[in-house]
Amino acid sequence: MAETATRPAAGMLTPGKRDGLIDMWPLLLGMASLFVPSFYRLFTGVWATEDQAHGPIILLLSCWLLYRQWPDMVARSAGQTGAPIGWVSLVLGLLAYIVGRSQQIYILEIGSFICLLVSLVLILRGWAALRVQWFPFFFMLFMIPLPAELVIMLTMPMKMAVSWATEWILYAVGYPIARAGVILQIGQYQLLVANACAGLQTLLTLEALGLFYLNLVRHTSAFRNITLALFIIPISFSANVIRVIVLTLITYYFGDAAGQGFLHGFAGMVLFISALALILALDTLLQFVASRLKARKPEGVQA
Repeated sequence: MAETATRPAAGMLTPGKRDGLIDMWPLLLGMASLFVPSFYRLFTGVWATEDQAHGPIILLLSCWLLYRQWPDMVARSAGQTGAPIGWVSLVLGLLAYIVGRSQQIYILEIGSFICLLVSLVLILRGWAALRVQWFPFFFMLFMIPLPAELVIMLTMPMKMAVSWATEWILYAVGYPIARAGVILQIGQYQLLVANACAGLQTLLTLEALGLFYLNLVRHTSAFRNITLALFIIPISFSANVIRVIVLTLITYYFGDAAGQGFLHGFAGMVLFISALALILALDTLLQFVASRLKARKPEGVQA
């Protein structure tokens, strides 16, 4: 009887590729011994706050991307030798960990986690493997808590812009609203546009969402990829404005308690839903434009 060969589905770990992952378990256990205390401090500290709640999500998505692209990495790096520069980055990563852990500097402590993972990939699999896995490592940068001084310095102009846009839109449709800096006065209520509503971390979270979408869909059209990447920042700003408008209207119609209570958390969901909706709408529009441009090309002309 003839045997039927079965081909593993894309993304599945075949026995040979699974062995490559098993070989790394001692190194991964060593990484865990270093960084489990660090991540525990993050989960029970800054990641538990509203403006840093995206950190665990970024970490989980990055780990999923690493696992998803692991078979491709193993296949492309088969027979490749390790890159010597990996040892240099390993030493630098360990030094950054020592300084960051001892001085509680998150940008060094968590940055060293990314640096050490990159070092292990370079040492064990070489540059070919890193070319496959570069995006998950880049994506992890969005989970690093930034220094408070930098956040405060960069957040104020963004809060002013979001406050101005909210005032202009609501006033244009007839609401009794005025603004003084980042304080909105609507009816008898005053609202302070806080960092969590229109801050740098929120913008970075939405940037990460847009980049994750780009990596997930993997358009072959350079026009769609470049245009989507350029519009991620305006989309993030627009989603922030939508969130503040929703909070303002909730407070205006239902009172201050509703605006600061459960519905405030719901407005956070509105932020990400509106950002995702804007990204999907823009992508659909770009697909329509790209198809029309392709249809207008004369026959025989290559793109």
